[in-house]
Amino acid sequence: MKIFNTLSNKKEEFKPQIAGKVNMYVCGPTVYNYIHIGNARSVIAFDTIRRYLEYRGYEVKYISNFTDVDDKMINQARKENVSVADLADRYIKAFVADTTALNIKPATFNPRATEEITDIISFIKVLIAKGYAYVVDNDVYFRAKKFTKYGCLSGQNIDELEEGASQHISVEEQKKKEDAIDFALWKGQKTLDEIAWNSPWGKGRPGWHIECSVMSTKYLGNTIDIHGGGQDLQFPHHENELAQSEAKTGQKFVNYWLHNGFVTVGEKQEKMSKSLNNFITVHDLLKKVDPQVLRFYMSSVQYRKPINYTEDGLKQAEAVLKRYKNILRNIKERLSEKNDVSDSDLAERLIDAKKKFIAAMDDDFNVQNALSVMHELTLHVNVHLNNDFIDHKNLHDFVQLMDEWLLIFGVKITTEMENDDTIQKLVDQRNLARQNKDWATSDQIRDELLAKGIILEDTPQGTRWHHVKA
Repeated sequence: MKIFNTLSNKKEEFKPQIAGKVNMYVCGPTVYNYIHIGNARSVIAFDTIRRYLEYRGYEVKYISNFTDVDDKMINQARKENVSVADLADRYIKAFVADTTALNIKPATFNPRATEEITDIISFIKVLIAKGYAYVVDNDVYFRAKKFTKYGCLSGQNIDELEEGASQHISVEEQKKKEDAIDFALWKGQKTLDEIAWNSPWGKGRPGWHIECSVMSTKYLGNTIDIHGGGQDLQFPHHENELAQSEAKTGQKFVNYWLHNGFVTVGEKQEKMSKSLNNFITVHDLLKKVDPQVLRFYMSSVQYRKPINYTEDGLKQAEAVLKRYKNILRNIKERLSEKNDVSDSDLAERLIDAKKKFIAAMDDDFNVQNALSVMHELTLHVNVHLNNDFIDHKNLHDFVQLMDEWLLIFGVKITTEMENDDTIQKLVDQRNLARQNKDWATSDQIRDELLAKGIILEDTPQGTRWHHVKA
């Protein structure tokens, strides 16, 4: 298996520290609002990666945090006249509800920054003792230049970073910092109504970057196999995480850095973000869209590539899922027939498809190529189903294979057949009309059923029906 490592900017052979086990940390949401589908893209991308690793036999320890204190949290809490804790609780519940609907596997653990304050303070103390951090008034800053590899993850030139940073900080902050690129580990309380904790440097709260360093190393160890997040986190968040973590432990922080592409919208394909006010929340979208369709749509593009969100894209994803459901339903019907035959060609195609699927996903989780394998196999099985005799064993194997593969994409298709006597009577009447070549009555019954949301399929084995939304 090869994975594209942002740190080396190339694909590398994946070798976890412990054979058969993977430690994985993914930056979670700042819980001050509902997540939009740009946020959901990261959650879905890394859940898909996790599911594939488990499909390949790895035991995955998956940690994803909640940032439940920062400037956005404080500002939103003030705006709503609620406490930061109450705001966080509300949107954590909303996040869980939305991601459950999208069939995201629960993390092994979701640490919250506000519950790790003691460990955050201890972490900062070590950085101060090692000379990597310094105190100014009630604030604590990290000496970025002292960490000689600073900029290695994002490929940034430190002099250019310094020049850019100096243009974006206030005069007051400029006076506090030894260098413009230094970043806050601890922020002293500015007003009495601001949430704060006691520390050796006075009342205050942690900086954003330090939270993830503490939570990832606390629950996964000093060196992590995989660290994931959106491309927008590569700098400064992940760059700062790497610097302060390795400065503290003296060990490599992450072996494989993975960053997912953005969700874009509109003709200009702008990045979806709250700051541009061009976002759609998952909470609102799920009122209109089948969660499985949205999940499949967001899973069907390789994680590093951008997704341009469109309604047409959703419709295409829905159509693909319907095709999969139809073939699985047709197989279920035909397996009830006593017409078994051995088909060596079908058996070989199943074996070949599994090899190709794994080869595609082993190549940096190339879901598009994997879906192409599934599509080609489905076409061949459809042809086989038109035969008078079918291979029961290999069709059973195909169903199992499709169930396993679709679950990697977070999709679980049910093929329970509808059983409605009224509908079946109309289908029987239409069949009789067709036998009598009464096409007007046949079409009338078809239209009547379609108005009820029922689709008919005329096959060599007879007429089948199912609901439009099935």
